[in-house]
Amino acid sequence: MNDLEFVRRCIDGDRQAWDEFLKLYSRLIYNYIYHVLKSKGCKSDPGQVDDIFQEIFRSLIDGDCAKLKSFKARNNASLASWLRQVTINFVLDHLRTSKNLKSLDEEDEQGFALKEVIPAQNLPAADIAHNNEIHARLKECVDKLSLDDKYFVELHFNRKIRLDDLKDLFGVSRGAVDMRRQRLLRNLRECFSSKGIELDL
Repeated sequence: MNDLEFVRRCIDGDRQAWDEFLKLYSRLIYNYIYHVLKSKGCKSDPGQVDDIFQEIFRSLIDGDCAKLKSFKARNNASLASWLRQVTINFVLDHLRTSKNLKSLDEEDEQGFALKEVIPAQNLPAADIAHNNEIHARLKECVDKLSLDDKYFVELHFNRKIRLDDLKDLFGVSRGAVDMRRQRLLRNLRECFSSKGIELDL
């Protein structure tokens, strides 16, 4: 049974499927909650993590499972990968709300602020920040990335999550994280250059 069929069973109220969902993904969600809190310098206790877990789970089933129904396995994304992104976004939004932080502009349906994937200090503000044509070109380059690569760019460059914390979030070694960062910078730099945009990445 593939992930889409499994999710469909959950949405249809299959008790066995929900039991399997909790068995397979509870620890994954808990781990991502913990790592995001840690990456943002927050001291977490089991009660706080459990509260956030309950909120995330409730968000999946609210409105006749509207959030869970949005899982479409786009770009061959697994349910585990999708839940990781849902969890990270939820915790970051939770922290932003609780600390009254400024929200990001123009996030798409998966939570990516593609318009601002490169830190502002790397952009000539007077020439680029308000130039819709250049923003469109930047977005074209980012749109070519895989879902996981888009998420890496969003978390590292936009949300400033450190590489050491990203290795835990992605479940890979620090060397793999460094290699991915270098590959993404190279690919984006080449794409930007081909569109007549030179950025100091």
